[in-house]
Amino acid sequence: MTIERGSLLSLEEYARQRAEFRAKVMAHKKNRALAVGPHVTLLFEDELTIRYQIQEMLRIERIFEEAGIADELAAYNPLVPDGQNWKATMLIEFSEEADRRRWLGRLIGIEDRVWVRVAGFDPVFAIADEDLGRENDEKTSSVHFLRFELGPQRGRALKSGAALAVGIDHPSYAALVDPVPEAVRLSLCGELHA
Repeated sequence: MTIERGSLLSLEEYARQRAEFRAKVMAHKKNRALAVGPHVTLLFEDELTIRYQIQEMLRIERIFEEAGIADELAAYNPLVPDGQNWKATMLIEFSEEADRRRWLGRLIGIEDRVWVRVAGFDPVFAIADEDLGRENDEKTSSVHFLRFELGPQRGRALKSGAALAVGIDHPSYAALVDPVPEAVRLSLCGELHA
């Protein structure tokens, strides 16, 4: 599933439809966000959320030339799930700058310790930041991009009603959501072609 050039709205048409489209996306995102403990949020992406990000980037940057549009599609299409996986933006959030700096130093490697577990199956750990590394020896980034490869068996189990849990088991940050709220689970099931 990729977003094709021909399916994007022109800047003018997007300006006319933006308020309605934005309201639709914001309502949709309510069942795509999951707090995992007090400082990490996973925003599960799909075709609609990524389409919105592309249209917004084109609008903000006033991109209308084909090469620029192609660049945006190339940057964002890898974030659209393919029917066998979930893709999520992970946000590490601390309101105070000093706390954020200190914690980002303690949380190196957290992106590799995020998992999803379908009832009856082993956990699936995230594959993180495939486009580029987002940490160094001193700190991790406050934003990471994750992919969870579920496969058809987990997908079928979820679509049949299996419970879903999400957790993080980093030495400096352990959190568990078990079970994931039903509205979020159902929204995520919509991404799977099992």
